[in-house]
Amino acid sequence: MSGTLNKVMLIGHLGDDVKMHYFDGGGCIGRFPLATNETYTNKQTNERVTNTEWHNIVVRNKAAEICEKYLSKGDRIYVEGRIKTRKWTDDSGNERYATEIQCTDFTFLTTKNESGNSQQPQQSAPKKLDDNKNTSIDNQDGDDLPF
Repeated sequence: MSGTLNKVMLIGHLGDDVKMHYFDGGGCIGRFPLATNETYTNKQTNERVTNTEWHNIVVRNKAAEICEKYLSKGDRIYVEGRIKTRKWTDDSGNERYATEIQCTDFTFLTTKNESGNSQQPQQSAPKKLDDNKNTSIDNQDGDDLPF
């Protein structure tokens, strides 16, 4: 195979609300931490062990605005994207690195009914949003969700 692939698929829970940054040209970027868990049984102690991995998710423009409006800490989401590592020099002159997931697609997995009660079963299939499609949130009848 001569090509390469940089693709990430995650299902996890938001560790915080979406933090937005707006640019002069009208664009925006949203960032939020996503927690994924790995659970296994320790064979020596027969104890259940859960390891949590944190991922820095970056979403842009219209998709970022939708995430900010409808997601909050604890919500479950499917994120698809690619890994990107940024490098910069901090104020002390030290080189710093950050590894992020550049989100290209996502699906809300927590319904509106589940947002208040995480023990309730999911009422409907998750809806998929694509940042490359024009999603108008202004022309909605009844429900205020853009999907």
